[in-house]
Amino acid sequence: MKSITTVEEFNRVINSDNKSLIKFQAGWCPDCTRMDMFIDPIVKEYDTYTWYDVDRDVLPEIAEKYEVMGIPSLLIFQNGEKKAHLHSANAKTPDQVTDFLETVK
Repeated sequence: MKSITTVEEFNRVINSDNKSLIKFQAGWCPDCTRMDMFIDPIVKEYDTYTWYDVDRDVLPEIAEKYEVMGIPSLLIFQNGEKKAHLHSANAKTPDQVTDFLETVK
């Protein structure tokens, strides 16, 4: 998973024709650490997405713009449009993440 650290890089990624999945997280977040423990096999299985990571404390203006109120949150973008958003309350287990990804196929 590649890290995005600038607004310019974020905008370039989301405006791509490719489906991008962006995980919003923070280093101090225990639920984010837990997700990190189970996300790798999911990233490999759902390789139709290009996966990215954004620290919401590094780019708070982006988190606010796209209504990331809790972390970890997963957002899917394509051609500059937010296609789907898995809010933090529903992103606690591998099953919740895979169920989300199955519904947005």
